[in-house]
Amino acid sequence: MSQHIAKPRTTAVILAGGTGQRVGLSIPKQLLKIAGKAVIEHTLTTFENAESIDDVIVLMAPGYVPDVEKIVAKAGLTKVKRVIEGGSTRNETTERAIAALGEGLAEGEDRNVLFHDAVRPLLSQRVIDDCVAALERYQAVDVAIPSADTVIVTRTHGDDGEFITEIPDRSRLRRGQTPQAFKLSTIRHAYEVAAKDPNFQATDDCSVVLKYLPDVPIHVVAGDEYNMKVTQPVDVFIADKLFQLGTTAAPERNGEETYRQLLAGRTVVVFGGSYGIGKDIAELAESHGAKVYALGRSTTGTHVENPEEVDDALSRAYAETGRVDYVVNTAGVLRIGKLAETDNATIAEALQVNYLAPVQIARTAYKYLAETKGQLLLYTSSSYTRGRAEYSLYSSTKAAMVNLTQALADEWAGDGVRVNCINPERTATPMRTKAFGEEPAGSLLSSEAVARTSLDVLLSELTGHVIDVRQQDPTAGAAKASGFEQALASVLDRQDDM
Repeated sequence: MSQHIAKPRTTAVILAGGTGQRVGLSIPKQLLKIAGKAVIEHTLTTFENAESIDDVIVLMAPGYVPDVEKIVAKAGLTKVKRVIEGGSTRNETTERAIAALGEGLAEGEDRNVLFHDAVRPLLSQRVIDDCVAALERYQAVDVAIPSADTVIVTRTHGDDGEFITEIPDRSRLRRGQTPQAFKLSTIRHAYEVAAKDPNFQATDDCSVVLKYLPDVPIHVVAGDEYNMKVTQPVDVFIADKLFQLGTTAAPERNGEETYRQLLAGRTVVVFGGSYGIGKDIAELAESHGAKVYALGRSTTGTHVENPEEVDDALSRAYAETGRVDYVVNTAGVLRIGKLAETDNATIAEALQVNYLAPVQIARTAYKYLAETKGQLLLYTSSSYTRGRAEYSLYSSTKAAMVNLTQALADEWAGDGVRVNCINPERTATPMRTKAFGEEPAGSLLSSEAVARTSLDVLLSELTGHVIDVRQQDPTAGAAKASGFEQALASVLDRQDDM
């Protein structure tokens, strides 16, 4: 009978010893806030959510260990087991990590270790999984991408400046990223050999293995263009924009029985429930046992731009059912035209319905959702990524919905309230028909499809996400695609959407 071999534990080591000098900061750059969170929190969250990672340790810049410990505690990052001070150099920091990883290991026991830069917060789950899988066959793994730029070798000639001496073949050049993954025994042995070299210095760990353990092959895993390192001021801006545009694939579709189990006894309040997506959400939720309040101007006389009417609607639902679990706002107006030619009444309507109403709904709904650990669901449009001529009011308010979602998700996380935003492509709704007339059959997404995805999001644990809903299933063939891959694809696809 064959004996079962236990799978080695896999630990992610987050290297966070850098300072903020190159980005002009007085604090370490990994503590800089991007998209509402410290860079290191984004990075740690990625590993927290990685099924292939068992635990995490952080090597932090001296003097800032308590700052990271507070971030870990507040975010509930359970995989982070230790936060320790890094060394004065990258090599010394890695040596401290190796020593910490070796504590408590039985003789002959090994483990997988992934070293990752804290200031690469856009790492995808695909790269993590590929690194761990590669360690089943190899002892050392690097992550790299092809070089899009021509790389030149130069030499300085006195005061005349630099001159090219060589142009390597670009087809063989790669740009190294992290993680760099190893068997612990391998990277430990490489550093033991390196310690005997009085001139030892290296800027990364794979180079230590390459130089001091030349017989150990280093496998290369394909990286991602957006797995960027935040080191320059422009990187801060780019990373922040990528987080804003990052979309999430729709959650797995629930079956009828699951809908009934999760919606029975729940209260759903839908603003904009008179027609279109809102009406479909209301009917779908009600058919599976939820108590639904579908509110709209033409049916219940509810004007979302009126705070008193919003408050009345929510307080009534709470008074009658004793709870409010989900609040959905699909209400909106589409006004097209040149801003300089738009009258004040039209501007006021667009801002009140598309922006101020969701703000008031969110503010009023908060106390009810905090009680049930519920969710607020908002809606944006493909136009949020870039404003267009004659869509200034609509595009800007839809961009505001994304920022509102992300801000409230962060603000309300401690209270267990989830906030998400649905981004459907062009959808067949009465509002669209009124604006554009009849369009070719099959060219639009059905409101029923958006409603079903909306319900799946409501019943999920997602928060702070922009969920794309497209005619072609975004999850098909892309189970491991990151939100940033989907964002890139979506931005390209949206060039003709509105």
